[in-house]
Parts: sequence; structure tokens; C-alpha cells
Amino acid sequence: MIRKATSQDFGFLYYLYMHPHVNPFLLYEFMHPEDFRSVFNELQNKGVLYIFEDAGESIGMFKLVPQHYRNTHIVYLGGLAIDPEEAGKGYGLRMMEEIKEYAKQQGFLRIELTVSTANEKAIQLYLKAGFHHEGVLKKYTYLKSKDQYVDEAVMAYLFDHGTGS
Repeated sequence: MIRKATSQDFGFLYYLYMHPHVNPFLLYEFMHPEDFRSVFNELQNKGVLYIFEDAGESIGMFKLVPQHYRNTHIVYLGGLAIDPEEAGKGYGLRMMEEIKEYAKQQGFLRIELTVSTANEKAIQLYLKAGFHHEGVLKKYTYLKSKDQYVDEAVMAYLFDHGTGS
């Protein structure tokens, strides 16, 4: 089940965002909880943070950011992660299927994301979930802690709403 994050999810989200196996693939550098609080509050106030649960236990997280104006049919999927202790149990694909269903119910025609070209596990998950490669953004993300730029693959999932395309 997916649901919007609440203030009670701060600890779980901080744990995932700063986990050493997850953090290198997400937007934010390592930071202390008091610094992450402002990031969390901003994302929660925008209503874009979500939790993926199984049997009432938090398993994963993601952001869904609706686009605006001529792009209101698009939602950006970011900050997606499964608790590393739950890896390999099929939760990633289940979460992706629920995200797609939720986005479809909200009327979106396209889900798009970027993913580090080095994150082969995530790319394979997205392909398995029906996403397609659309290109590569060179030196798109900068990892200050490693003084390194990262190339990001652009991927998208398109819903068929009978528009003839």
C-alpha cells in the first residue's frame, strides 16, 4: 500500500535517505537529522512524499512531483528507495506497480524519472516495470562528497489513454 508521508515518518525517511547503500543514488548529500528536518518539512508541505508499506510496516519511499502548465499530464518520480534490509523480496516491483496505478488514477499520462547510469539494479527494476530509456543526461548530478559528476538516464512510463498515440 502507498500513502502520503506524515510527520511520524521522519525517522524512516531520514534512515533511508542517509543509508550508505541508498544515499549515493538520491538527491541529498549526507546530513544530520536537524539539517534534514527542513528538507523533510518542505517536501511534506508540498505533498510529494510517499511511503510504501506492507502489512503496516514501512518498506520504501518515493516522491511524486506533478508538473505544471503544459506538462500537467506528467508526474516526476524521484527519491525512490526500498529499505536495504527488505531488498530482494519483490517489494521494488510491487511498489512500482502501485505507483503506476496511483498515477493513472490521478489522471497522469506519463511518469518520468532520472536514474544514475551506474545504478544497474534500479534500471533493471524500471525496465521490468515497463519504463523505457529516453536518453542520458551527461554530468547531470554532482556528488560533492566524492567530487564526482554522475550521468543520469532519463526513463518514462506512458499510459495508453486511447488518445491515438
